[in-house]
Formats: sequence, C-alpha cells, structure tokens
Amino acid sequence: QVQLVESGGGLVQAGGSLRLSCAASGRTFSSYAMGWFRQAPGKEREFVAAVNWGGAVTYYADSVKGRFTISRDSAKNTVYLQMNSLKPEDTAVYYCNAVRNGNPQFAWGPGTQVTVSS
Repeated sequence: QVQLVESGGGLVQAGGSLRLSCAASGRTFSSYAMGWFRQAPGKEREFVAAVNWGGAVTYYADSVKGRFTISRDSAKNTVYLQMNSLKPEDTAVYYCNAVRNGNPQFAWGPGTQVTVSS
C-alpha cells in the first residue's frame, strides 16, 4: 500500500524559509515524476512544483518560481521542497504525490501545514 507522509511545515514570518520532506513508501517511485501541491483554506488544491524521475528536470508554478526548489533522493524515496522568501499567500497545507501527465497517482497523505505570518 502506497503511503505518502509529508513533514517540515510550521509557522514562519514572511521572508523566512522552510524545507518540506515527503517520505514515500509501498512501492518504488524512481520511475515516477514527483510533485508538490498545496491547498489554502477555501481554495482548490493547486500544483506547486514537480521533478522528473531522474531529478534533473524541474517544473514550477509561476507563483513560486525563483523562491522554491524541488529535489529528490530516489535512494531514500524522499522528495524535498526548499521554500525561501516565503509570503503570506504561501500559507496552505502542502502535499506530495507521484505525478504522471500532470495528474496525481496515489491517495493523498495527511499533508503538512505551512503558515506564513506578515
């Protein structure tokens, strides 16, 4: 059974940084692109960033480009999201998932809350 467990969220002031981690288990994820998504209160879940199976190609939403960096350690089945220069509008629950053709592949994990104060 696939499990996705996100961690690393917290409360931070605007301009601060956080590093999120996503531990994936239940199968081998090395052949999947992996992505981060987020959902703010009252809004739909949205794409944030993705990294291809090899880790060399990355994609970002315009709203986070230049501030967030996605990476992966396939040996550890772990995906990271380094978030710098955080803004209040980055406040959301952050989720990870395997991605294929832009679509999430497995059930969502619990997510990790990121709150950015102004």
